[in-house]
Amino acid sequence: MEKQMVVNYHNKLKEIIANLKGTPKLLLHSCCGPCSTTCISFLTKFFDITVFYYNPNIEPEAEYLKRKQEQIKFLENFSGQNKISFLDCDYDNEAFEKAIVGLENEIEGGKRCSVCFNLRLKKCAQVAKEKGFDYFGTTLTVSPHKNSQVINKIGENIAQEIGIPFLYSDFKKEDGYKKSIELSREYDLYRQNYCGCNYGHKS
Repeated sequence: MEKQMVVNYHNKLKEIIANLKGTPKLLLHSCCGPCSTTCISFLTKFFDITVFYYNPNIEPEAEYLKRKQEQIKFLENFSGQNKISFLDCDYDNEAFEKAIVGLENEIEGGKRCSVCFNLRLKKCAQVAKEKGFDYFGTTLTVSPHKNSQVINKIGENIAQEIGIPFLYSDFKKEDGYKKSIELSREYDLYRQNYCGCNYGHKS
C-alpha cells in the first residue's frame, strides 16, 4: 500500500500569508474559546477575522452554551491588530446526529470525526461564500488530538467544491497548543475535558 505524503500545513499557511495583498476577510470556524486563542492571536496580524461558532456536535446543549459564552468572553477581552467579529449559529445537534448515523461506535479520531469535521467546515465555507469572505479556515488544527492532515485535506476538498480558498494551517506547530493553554489561563477560560459529542466522551 502506498504511503501518503505528510504535508507541512504550517509552512503552507506561511506561504499564503507571504503572498497576501491588503487585509483579507477570513471566516474562521472556532471549535471553542481556548483553542481559538492561539489561532486568533496569530492571524489577527494578517486578516480581518470573523469567528464562526458552528459546533452541532457538542452535547448537551448546556455544555454548548457554556463553551460559546467562553468564546465570546475571550473576544470581548482580547485586543487584535485587525478587526475581529463574532458570527453565531443556532444549536443544531440534529444535523450532527443525522450526519453520523452508522458511525456511532467508531473510535475517537476515526470516520465519525472526519464526518464531523466535514459538516462544520462545509457550513463555514458556504457562509463564507455567501457573505463575500476571502478565505475560510478553522481552529481545529491546534489540538494535538486532531489529525491536521485529515482536517486540511477536508478543507481543501470543500474549497474546490464551494469555490472559496481554504486557509491551510497546523496551529499546534511552534508550541501553538502550549500557547493556547497559557492564553486560556491569562483570560480565565473554561477548558473542557472532552471534544464535544457523547460518543467520543464515552469511548
